[in-house]
Amino acid sequence: MRERIMILFGGLAAVLLVRNLFVMFLRLPDEAMQGAIFRIIFFHVPAAWTAFLCCFIAFLCSILYLATKNLRYDSVALAATEVGLACGTANLISGMFWGRIIWGIWWTWDPRLTSMLVCLLLYGGYIMLRRAVEEASQRARISAVLSIFAFADVPIVIFSIKWWRTQHPQPVVWGGGSMDPAYWNMLFLNWVPIILIATVMVMVRLRQEEAQREIDAVRRWAHAL
Repeated sequence: MRERIMILFGGLAAVLLVRNLFVMFLRLPDEAMQGAIFRIIFFHVPAAWTAFLCCFIAFLCSILYLATKNLRYDSVALAATEVGLACGTANLISGMFWGRIIWGIWWTWDPRLTSMLVCLLLYGGYIMLRRAVEEASQRARISAVLSIFAFADVPIVIFSIKWWRTQHPQPVVWGGGSMDPAYWNMLFLNWVPIILIATVMVMVRLRQEEAQREIDAVRRWAHAL
């Protein structure tokens, strides 16, 4: 059943992505002020939304693990964190290319960029920490605490351009920014295949983690003989 869902989501994502790319490049006009580079927003912003959604799922699963000690929640938190880290990295890199064209620089210590970099470093530390602890329950407990701590940076990233004067433009989704309805619709339409791809990646990673736990259990049983 899980494999069928993954194939369905993957196929649907591919079809939607091809359709969206056709509309983006052949139907939608260049943005008046930024030109063709503006189209990167259709991947840059949904990647950030998906990353924050994955972080939120990891946050909830970490709380649930601490409350129940069910290792499945730990597995989901790990899978969501890894996919969220990939999406967050895609967001930061695409933003650097966008900034190079619009600002003339690859990087600036802008509050939004800096807080996003800190967020990626925190979740990257989460992945590294897991590799340093061998015992499963101890690894899950420490990782859950770090995941909860790391999630505290997510609201800072989201509200950074509201709290501080920043070079980063005001958000188009809530307050301060505006966007043509055609661009607005495409922004959300392209989030759908990205969400589907992220879901498939989480499911694949979760299955790998479950298989690894089974292998570890067999190995411990063999060593006990």
